Amino acid sequence: MAQTQGTGSGTAVDRSLTGLVGRAFGRLGRAGGLVFLLAGLVLSGWGAYEGAYAAGWAGTNGTLTVKQCEVSYPSNASRSSRKNRRPVRCEGTFVSEDGKSTDAHAAVQVRKRYAPGTELAVQQTEPLTAADAADAEYLQAGMDRAWRWFGAFFGGWVLTGLGVFCLAAGFAPFGQSRISFDTAWEAAGRGATRSVVIGMIGVGLVGAGMSFLVSYFF
Repeated sequence: MAQTQGTGSGTAVDRSLTGLVGRAFGRLGRAGGLVFLLAGLVLSGWGAYEGAYAAGWAGTNGTLTVKQCEVSYPSNASRSSRKNRRPVRCEGTFVSEDGKSTDAHAAVQVRKRYAPGTELAVQQTEPLTAADAADAEYLQAGMDRAWRWFGAFFGGWVLTGLGVFCLAAGFAPFGQSRISFDTAWEAAGRGATRSVVIGMIGVGLVGAGMSFLVSYFF
């Protein structure tokens, strides 16, 4: 008798815990759409920013004559990241293309070491305020790099499209979803949501693929 009551009590507790966990994961999963949306917007914005400078469409064109390059690992970098990633900082003198701007203490992050005297094509970023003019930043230029950043820009469209679908249709990409994917997809087709999502993901995939493909021809 006691065993029967104990089993019933344990089953009730298990069901309560299961319900709490399910609701928690349901909310977390529903928030996944917002995560996709924000991640896509950040990736597209970052790709557009870096791509514009790498292509020479923003900032000041110029060259940085290398004085020295050194590998600088973050103090908290793991052994595996130290092995797989070599962040190189090259310092030297920057001279703008028109000769009106120089900076004897310029520095740029690159992927490999360059010998002293090497001239690197770089872009000097535009300072946000007059106080930031003395601490200008430099980005390595080149259309091959620009197209890769444009690939990231279009990749952000894919994540944004998924985020729009999840938030608009109520589908949770993670955890337990209140509605199935088929139901959410059918509901999205009743308005403009499905067309918008298909358009964003399609443009994102094609744009990213073409950008990375074109980058190998430069």
